[in-house]
Amino acid sequence: MVFAANAAWAIDPFSVRDIRVEGLQRVEAGTIFASLPFRIGDTYNDEKGSSAIRTLFGLGLFKDVRLEVSGDVLVVIVEERPTVAVVDFVGAKEFDKDALQKSLREAGLSEGKPYDKALTDRAEQELKRQYINRSLYGAEVVTTVTPVERNRVNLTFTVTEGEPAKIKEIRIVGNKAFGESTLRGLFDQDTGGWLSWYTKSDRYSRAKLNADLETLRSYYFSRGYLEFRIDSTQVAISPDKQDISITVNVTEGERFVVSGVKLDGNYLGKEEEFKTLVTIKPGQPYNADDVAQTTKAFTENFGNFGFAFAKVEARPEIDRANNRVAFVLQADPSRRAYVRRINVGGNDRTRDEVIRREFRQLESSWYDGSKIRLSRDRVDRLGYFTDVNVDTTEVPGTVDQVDLNVAVTEKPTGSVQLGAGFSSAERLALSFSIKQENAFGSGNYLGVEVNTSKFNRTLVLSTVTPYFTQDGISRIMDVYHRSSKPYTNTSGNYQLSTTGAGLRFGVPFSETDTVFMGGSLEQTSIKPGTNIPAVYLAYADRFGYTSSAVPLTVGWARDDRDSALVPTKGRYQRLNTEWGVAGDARYLKANYQYQQFLPINKQFTLALNSELGWGKGLGGRPFPVFKNFYSGGQGSVRGFEQSTLGPRDVTGSSIGGPKKVTLNAELLAPFPGGGNDKTLRMFGFTDIGNVYGEAEKVDLSQLRASVGLGISWLSPMGPLRLAIANPVRKFAGDRIQKLQFQIGSSF
Repeated sequence: MVFAANAAWAIDPFSVRDIRVEGLQRVEAGTIFASLPFRIGDTYNDEKGSSAIRTLFGLGLFKDVRLEVSGDVLVVIVEERPTVAVVDFVGAKEFDKDALQKSLREAGLSEGKPYDKALTDRAEQELKRQYINRSLYGAEVVTTVTPVERNRVNLTFTVTEGEPAKIKEIRIVGNKAFGESTLRGLFDQDTGGWLSWYTKSDRYSRAKLNADLETLRSYYFSRGYLEFRIDSTQVAISPDKQDISITVNVTEGERFVVSGVKLDGNYLGKEEEFKTLVTIKPGQPYNADDVAQTTKAFTENFGNFGFAFAKVEARPEIDRANNRVAFVLQADPSRRAYVRRINVGGNDRTRDEVIRREFRQLESSWYDGSKIRLSRDRVDRLGYFTDVNVDTTEVPGTVDQVDLNVAVTEKPTGSVQLGAGFSSAERLALSFSIKQENAFGSGNYLGVEVNTSKFNRTLVLSTVTPYFTQDGISRIMDVYHRSSKPYTNTSGNYQLSTTGAGLRFGVPFSETDTVFMGGSLEQTSIKPGTNIPAVYLAYADRFGYTSSAVPLTVGWARDDRDSALVPTKGRYQRLNTEWGVAGDARYLKANYQYQQFLPINKQFTLALNSELGWGKGLGGRPFPVFKNFYSGGQGSVRGFEQSTLGPRDVTGSSIGGPKKVTLNAELLAPFPGGGNDKTLRMFGFTDIGNVYGEAEKVDLSQLRASVGLGISWLSPMGPLRLAIANPVRKFAGDRIQKLQFQIGSSF
C-alpha cells in the first residue's frame, strides 16, 4: 500500500517490525530515521505517517516523499533534490565574484546546498538589488540551470549590467535664505564632474541621498532655522533608466534667536559644573549643533558618575511673535549601573585580548562614560580597524546592569611592496618591504625593509611587541644596515655604512604619554674615495675609518590625534634624546617634534608642524658627522633637493649639521571635483627651515622658505603626496627641485 500525507484512505494501526529507506544518494539514512516520529516496535497510524512526511519535506532535501506499507514493514521512498555543484557568474564586472557569492550565501544559496527554484529566484532579486545600489538600474540577470552527473546542477547567473544611471539634475525648491547652488554644494551626490569616474558622486544612492538630506537639515538648523523641514523628495528616472532627476521641496520657516537657557531636573547637586558644559549661546541664532553638543556633554558627564541611563532633553519654549526661543535642559539621571560584560564582535582575525587590553572600563565595575570613550579611542588608535563602535545595552531582568557591545570592522594590516625606479643618477633601484602591523592577530608588528638603490641601500629588520608586559610596556627590537654615497656619476666615490642593533622599551605613563628607553650597538665605516668631504677625513684621521658607538636613548611621545593616517584634530609630540656613552663616538643628540591639527570645518583642516634638532660632541670630541641632521625635500622644506640644505664641504657636498629648524603649515581642502571625498585632497603649504654646523649659531636670517600646492591621495599602494613648491627665500648655490613626491605617511 502506498500513501502520502493527504491520502484519502486510511490503514489500521500496526506495530512496526522494520523500517527501510529507498532513493538515497547523498543524504545519510540517519537523517531520515532521526526525523521520523516513530521507531521499530512503535505503533504506526495515519497521524504519525502524515507527521513523518511533513517533517521530511521540511528538511528541504527532497523533491518527493512517499510511504509504503508491506505487511508490518514500513518503506520510506524519497527523491532527493539535486545539489548545487558550481555557482558561476558571466558578465559581472561591477562586483568581484567573491563578493557576489558571499551575498548569495547570505541569501541561502551556495555550492553544496540543495537546489531550490524559489531560492534561485530570490538570489536573482538579491543580485539585482546589489546592482541597483550601484545605480545600475538596467541590469538584467538570467539564471541557467545545467544538470550534471550524480544528481547535481551548475548554476550560471548571466548578467547584462548596462550603463549606470547618473544624476542629471538636482533641484531644491522653496529655499529663500540660501542660494540653490550653495545648498547643492552641501551634497555628496552631484551631477558629475571631471573626477566622477573616481568619486562616483553622480551615481544615485538612496542611502547617500538620505545622508545629504540630513546635511541639509543640519545646515539650516545650525543657522537659526528652528522650524525648517523637508516636505518631500521626488526621484525620477528616465525611460531608458540612464538619467535621474532629484527634486527636494523645503520649507525654511523663520530664523530664531536664543533668548536664554535654564536647567531643570536632578543634577546631583552639581549644577555649576553642568553649567560650564553649556555651549548654547543666548543672543545668538539658534544652532542645533550647540544644542546637541550640550545634551551630549550632559549625558556623558552623568555617565562619568555611573549613571548609564541618564536622559537629558532640551525643551524649546518658542516665542513666534518675536522669533525667539528659550531652552530648558531637563535632566533625569535615573540610576547608577554596573558593567556586567564586555562583548567583542567583528574581529575575525584579531584576538579578543588585543582589543580588551585597550579597555579602561572593566567588567563588574561602575559604568564610567569617560573610561568607555577613552577605551574606544584607544582601540581605534591601534590602526587595525576601519570602524569601532561601542553600544550600551541593558541586561534583561536587572535594573542596574549593562553590557558593552564592541563592534569592530577589520582592515588589512599587512603590506607587501615590490617597487622599481629608474633615473639618470640612480639607474635601476629596487625596493622591497613586507610589514605586518598585526601579525597573526596578536597586535605585534613585524617588518622587513630592503632598498637596493645605487646610492642609498637599506636593510632593516624590526619587531614591536606593544604589550611585552601585562602593564603595557612595549619592546622594540631593530637590526639594520644602511649605506650611502654622494649623488655623482664619478666612480670610486666615498661611502658611509652603518651596521647596528637596538633594543628599546616603551613605558606608558598616562593614556597618551609614553616614555621610551633603550640602547644600541653601532659600527660606522667610512670608505674613502673621490670628493670625500674634509670633515669626514678629519673624523677618520682622529678615530679611524671604522668607529663604534654605544648610544643610549630616552624619548617621550604624546599622541591624542583622532587618526594616525588622516588626522583632522588633536596633537602629536615627540622628544627623542640619544647619548653616546661608550665607543669612539661620544655625543649628545636631541630631537623634538610638535604637530597640531585644527579642524576649520567639515572640509578644511589646518595642520601645523615644527621640528627642532640639536647635537653636540662630548669630552672634547667633535659631533659624529654620520649623526648629522639633514633638511630639504619632502618632510622638511619642499622645493629644495632632498637633504641639500645647510653646511657644505669645499667639494660642494651637503654634509648636514647638528642643529636643525623646521616649520611647516598646511591647509588641507577637498580636491576640485572630488566632493567631500577625504581619500583625495589638495593642500597649500608654507615651509621654513635650515640646518647649521656645530660651530655656527642658529641664524634665522639664513632660513630657507617655500610655498606651494600639493595633492594627498590614500592610494592602494599607500599614502601618496605630490607637491609643487616655489622657493621664496633662497641663496646662491641652493639646489632647487620644484616637483617632489613621496609614498608613505609623512608630514
